[in-house]
Amino acid sequence: MSDDWHKSTRAVHAGTKRSQYGEVSEAIFLTQGFVYDTAEQAEARFEAKGPDEFIYARYGNPTVAMFEERIAALEGTEDAFATASGMAAVNGALMSILKAGDHLVSARALFGSCLYIAEELLPRFGVEVTFVDGADLDAWKAAIRPNTRAVFFESMSNPTLEMVDIEAVSKLAHENSAIVVCDNVFATPVYSSAVAQGVDIVIYSTTKHIDGQGRALGGVILGTTEMIRKTVEPYMKHTGGSMSPFTAWIMLKGLETMRLRVAEQTRTALKLAQALEGHPKLSRVIYPGLPSHPQHDLVTRQMGQGGTMLAIEVKGGKAGAYAFLNACQIAIISNNLGDSKTILTPPAFTTHQRLPQDQKDALGITPGLVRISIGLEDAGDLENDFMQALAR
Repeated sequence: MSDDWHKSTRAVHAGTKRSQYGEVSEAIFLTQGFVYDTAEQAEARFEAKGPDEFIYARYGNPTVAMFEERIAALEGTEDAFATASGMAAVNGALMSILKAGDHLVSARALFGSCLYIAEELLPRFGVEVTFVDGADLDAWKAAIRPNTRAVFFESMSNPTLEMVDIEAVSKLAHENSAIVVCDNVFATPVYSSAVAQGVDIVIYSTTKHIDGQGRALGGVILGTTEMIRKTVEPYMKHTGGSMSPFTAWIMLKGLETMRLRVAEQTRTALKLAQALEGHPKLSRVIYPGLPSHPQHDLVTRQMGQGGTMLAIEVKGGKAGAYAFLNACQIAIISNNLGDSKTILTPPAFTTHQRLPQDQKDALGITPGLVRISIGLEDAGDLENDFMQALAR
């Protein structure tokens, strides 16, 4: 791979390894193990395997390795470890770097399963966790202390699309030698500059925009080779959270079209946000690409674009939201995102339903809130669908 290749080229060609048959599309190596020519070769590989040598599929696989190399080339990291799901990536990143007695500072606005790990699991193993308002730099500064091992946040929160200033939080963390861990799924690799902005470990649920077509679960942890191979890999390969070869092949195919898909979804998201803003049936429209977003300047500086996600608050609370959801004819009701289909989710009663009401209130997850993941349908058709649903 050439260092001057652009992201679009890297997404198609980086990391490609061809067999003796010279296939155009990457091969799927559906095998759990690998054969050694001699007993001595087996011993040598277990002692120190080379970059194109493999032992067991849980430890590594040629198809998975292609995906890891390609996504690392896109993100601008030295290495990556592919996982069975996005949550396997979050759990693996945090559990592999934290131990009893460590302190983690985390943004409170997290996806429900991420919050479960930070709020329930880590404290069981002696990790102290302090939650802060992710947008409040003074809160980060006050919470970080000498035994803070890491900070964790979603660069854009789910579902209220609140931004964390990556560069500023990373600077505060690094002043205390803390590791910066960023769940970057809403930003996507297309709009990400997380590493350049100071992040040490980047996490994606590849289930979302990287696959982009609702086919498979997957995740990835990205960082330096030292971090990935000496800290993350031992934890992941021994606890069984590795990505399957078939899933890796799906993700490779997804990367080839991701940039085109995300760019089109972002254009549609902005058009719909502009059309919906000020609608009499809505209390608010949240879209990072709108000037009305309270962190619009940060969005422009950090991502350049508003992304594929928006949220609306339908008047009438739960009843109003449900009436809107049930009246839509094109957009579907589900809980995934980043798909080619437009997906509607009522977070207060699905993805974030386990949160106590006071936390929902603090995060702005109201009964009328609807999270919208924009797909690849015609923007005019979606606008008409939303308008007729609001009218009804």
